[in-house]
Amino acid sequence: MAYTGEVTRGGPAAVRDLGSLTITKVSVGEMDNNAYLLRSGDEQLLIDAAADSRTLLDLIGEAGLETVVTTHRHGDHWQALAEVVEATGAASLAHADDAAEIPVVTGTVREGALIAVGEHALEVIHLVGHTPGSIALLFHDPNGVGHLFTGDSLFPGGVGNTRGNKQNFESLLNDVELKLFNRLPDETWFYPGHGNDSTLGQERPHLAEWRDRGW
Repeated sequence: MAYTGEVTRGGPAAVRDLGSLTITKVSVGEMDNNAYLLRSGDEQLLIDAAADSRTLLDLIGEAGLETVVTTHRHGDHWQALAEVVEATGAASLAHADDAAEIPVVTGTVREGALIAVGEHALEVIHLVGHTPGSIALLFHDPNGVGHLFTGDSLFPGGVGNTRGNKQNFESLLNDVELKLFNRLPDETWFYPGHGNDSTLGQERPHLAEWRDRGW
């Protein structure tokens, strides 16, 4: 079945095979959080142990888990983190500016850091505004388009919630525009913390609308 990125809580995972990297997406928890399991060779990495440790551990399976990366400090993105780390022994990484608010962190990352998964690496992109330490993770597919995991910083239809704080909104939109849209091509596929995926090309025409809208 072709990958669409459409998942529902309690429903089947969506699997995208990129050849040397496989992306498995599931929706978990009351807020329909997306969690992403990446596999390259014999190694696996989880992005956001959001909730429902049983579902996530079943997804991880006997292959084990090397690393969990938490995209930001909001609790709906790490409710299952402690249980997943305890069960797998995985390293737990988050940006240094959010780490103190996340219950289990064994290492911190900053802008430009590379996080290994098998023969590949994910580049850390710091996007300030939704939280001080929000990050996106970029996989440069050597045989195709870029794949970008944006947490709650970028969604189809706009940037993440900044709760009416004008300074945070401008910071987030500026970072998203400079570090994502100005740098990466339209074909770049992005995977948000909730809901459906999109591409930068699909969203690019609306950047000015988002800025005028102010949220």
